[in-house]
Amino acid sequence: MMTKKDDSESRAESLLRRMTLREKIGQLMQCDRAEGNEDRIRGGSVGSVLNEADPDTVNRIQKIAVEESRLGIPLLIARDVIHGFRTLFPINPGLAATWNPELVEQGARIAALEAAATGVNWTLAPMVDIARDPRWGRIAESFGEDTCLTSVMGAAMVRGFQGEDLAAPGSIAACAKHFAGYGAAEGGRDYNSAHIPETLLRDVYLAPFKACVDEGVASFMSGFHDLNGIPCTGDAFLLRTVLKGEWQYPGFVISDYNSIQEMIIHGYCADDREAAEKAMTAGMDMEMASRVYETHLEALVSEGRLAPELIDDAVRRILGVKFRLGLFEDPYTDPAKFPAPLNAGHLAAARKTALQSAILLKNGTGALPLAPEVARLAVFGPMADDPHEQLGTWTFDRNIDDTVTPLQALRDYAGDAIRIDYLPVLEISRSTDRSDFSRAVALARESDAVLLFMGEEAIITGEAHCRADFSLPGAQEELIHELASCGTPLVLIIMAGRPLILDGVLDQVDSILFMFHPGTMGGPAIVDLLFGRESPSGKLPVTFPKMAGQVPIYYSHRNTGRPPVKEHFTHIDDIPVRAVQNSLGNESHYIDAGYEPRFVFGYGLSYTTFEYSDLQLSADGIGSEGALTVSALVTNTGSVEAEEVAQLYVRDLVASVVRPVRELKGFTRVRLKPGASMTVTFTLSAADLSFHNPRLEEVTEPGTFQVWIGGDSAGGLCGTFEFRD
Repeated sequence: MMTKKDDSESRAESLLRRMTLREKIGQLMQCDRAEGNEDRIRGGSVGSVLNEADPDTVNRIQKIAVEESRLGIPLLIARDVIHGFRTLFPINPGLAATWNPELVEQGARIAALEAAATGVNWTLAPMVDIARDPRWGRIAESFGEDTCLTSVMGAAMVRGFQGEDLAAPGSIAACAKHFAGYGAAEGGRDYNSAHIPETLLRDVYLAPFKACVDEGVASFMSGFHDLNGIPCTGDAFLLRTVLKGEWQYPGFVISDYNSIQEMIIHGYCADDREAAEKAMTAGMDMEMASRVYETHLEALVSEGRLAPELIDDAVRRILGVKFRLGLFEDPYTDPAKFPAPLNAGHLAAARKTALQSAILLKNGTGALPLAPEVARLAVFGPMADDPHEQLGTWTFDRNIDDTVTPLQALRDYAGDAIRIDYLPVLEISRSTDRSDFSRAVALARESDAVLLFMGEEAIITGEAHCRADFSLPGAQEELIHELASCGTPLVLIIMAGRPLILDGVLDQVDSILFMFHPGTMGGPAIVDLLFGRESPSGKLPVTFPKMAGQVPIYYSHRNTGRPPVKEHFTHIDDIPVRAVQNSLGNESHYIDAGYEPRFVFGYGLSYTTFEYSDLQLSADGIGSEGALTVSALVTNTGSVEAEEVAQLYVRDLVASVVRPVRELKGFTRVRLKPGASMTVTFTLSAADLSFHNPRLEEVTEPGTFQVWIGGDSAGGLCGTFEFRD
C-alpha cells in the first residue's frame, strides 16, 4: 500500500509535469496579505499568502486559487502562530521554563486548532535558535540557551502543530527557524552578523534544527543575518550541503521577510537579479514578501544561468507539503467544525502552563505563599492590570478582553475577605513619573503585604527590540527602593521577555517570582502561586547575569586553562593600591563581577525543599553499543506537596576538542508529597556523548566522563564513568 508520503510525492511529480515555468515560479512566491494580489493568485503567480487570518478572506482567496486559476493549486496560508493564537500561552522562554514538553505540545495543538479554524494552514514556528544574549530582543521567541532543552521543546511544538497526520483537521504545517545561528548575532543586535566555528555550529546551533527534521517538520525558514560572512538566505552550505544533503530533508525552505532582496544591502549581491540567482542556487525554495524570483527567475533559466531542475526541486517540495496537508481535497475552512477558541479546556491548559512557567528566584523570608491571616494587600506596578502587556510579543490574533490580569484574579480570589488597594504608580514599565510614590508608600505602610508587579512591556522585547541595558526600565527600581523602607513584606512579581539584571533590587524585596510574559491566564496562575494553591516549579532556561558586562554568560562554557576558583577571587575594591602588576595565578573572571552569574541555568526555588541522594550508575563504563543507566533518589524534605525538575548533566573531561564544563542530557518532572521520595532514572548512550572533532566527524571518544543529577546546572550529585570504544 502506498504511504501518504509516497502518494504526495507522486502527485506532486504528476502536477509538476503539467506546469509552465511561469506557474512553477508562482508557487515559489509568498505575498503579504491578499488585498491587491487577487489577480496574481488568479494567474497562478502566488503559492502562499502571509498574514491573513479571517476565514471569509481565506476562503475567498482559496476559491480564486482553486476555481479560477488554470491548475487550481490551493494556497499555503501562513501566520506567525508563536505561543498561541487566540488563547495565548507563555512566550517561548516561559514554555521552556516549564521543562514540560507535554505541556508545550498541548499548547501548540490548541494553537493549531484555533488557527486552522480561521483558514491558517502554516505557522512560522517554532523558533529554535540558541539564545545566549539577553540583549537580543528575539530571546523572547527562543527556548533559551541550551541545545538539549531547545531540541526537546522544538520537537514538542512541531508535534503539537502538525499532529500525527498533516491532513487531519486542525493540523497545520510547522516551520523551524531561523536557519541558522541567528541567536549568536553580534552584540545581541537583531539582524546582525554571527561568527560561529563549524564545530560549535554543528554541536550547539544546528542540533535543535536536526531534532525538528527528525520530527518531520514541514518547512524551514532562513535567518536575516549573515553567518561567517554569508547571508543565510544565500548560504548553500546550510541549505544544500547540510539541510538537503546530509540531513536529506524533504520539505521546503522559505526566506525571511524581504531577505532575498536584502542580500543586496548586505553587500553580497549587486542587484535583484543576482540576489534571485544566488538564493535559488543556494537552495532557497520560497520567497517571502519581495518579488525578485517573480521578476528574474524565468530569464535566468532561459539564459542558462539557472538549471531548470533547481526550480523543479523547489516546486516539488512545496507541492508535496500542500498534498500532505490535504489542501487539494479540502482547501476551505469552516470554523463551526472546530472547538471554540478560549474554551474551558484551552484556558485550563494555558493556566497550567503559566503556573509551571513561574520561577521563584528568591524567598528569603518566606513571604510566599502569603499568610492565611493577610487581610489587606497593596497592589502596585504597571504590570498588575495591563491585559495587553502580559501577553508578550507576537500576539497578532489576541483580544485583550480575553486576558485575565493579576489584579482581576486577585479580586476574584479575595472577594470581601481581603482588602485590595490598587495603584499603578507607574503608568507603563518605562515611566519615570514619581508623583504617586508618596501615596504608594502610605498605602504600603497600612498593608500586610505589598505585591509589586513589574517588568517589561511587550513592545520592548521581540524582533528589532534589543536592549543594551536590560535592568528594570523606567523608575521601577526607584519605586522598589522607596517601598523597601516601609518595613512591609514586599513581593516582586516580574513579567518580562528576557532575563533582567536584578542586582539593584535583589536585597530590597522579600520574594521574587519571575515569569516570562505568561499569556491569557497569567493572572489566575499567579494567584494560585501567591496563595499557595500550588508551589512554583519553573526552572530557568537561560542564565541571569549580575550585570550586562558579564554577557555572554551561560552554563555550558569551556573551562579555559585558568578557570576561576572562588577562594582565589579578589574584588576590585580589595586590590591594594599600587599593587605589583603580575599575571601569575590570575584566572578567568571579572574583578568587579566575579565569574558566577546571579542565577544559574536550571535554577528555581519551591515552597518546599528537595534533597538528592543515592546516586547510582548501572556500570563503571559503556561502549559504543551499550547504554548507561544513571539514577538518584529525590526526596521532598519540606512540608508542601510540590514538583521538582530533576536534571542530568555530563562532562567529557578530555577530548580532541575542548568540551563544555557541563551539558544537559536529560530532565524529568516529579511530584512529591511531603516526606515522599522517588527514584529518577536517565539513560545515556554513546550518541548522547558525541561531538564533532576537528575533522568535523561526529564521534564519541574514549575517556572519562563526569555525570550529575540535581536541581540546577551548578549543583547535584556527581559520579564518573568511562567510555570505551
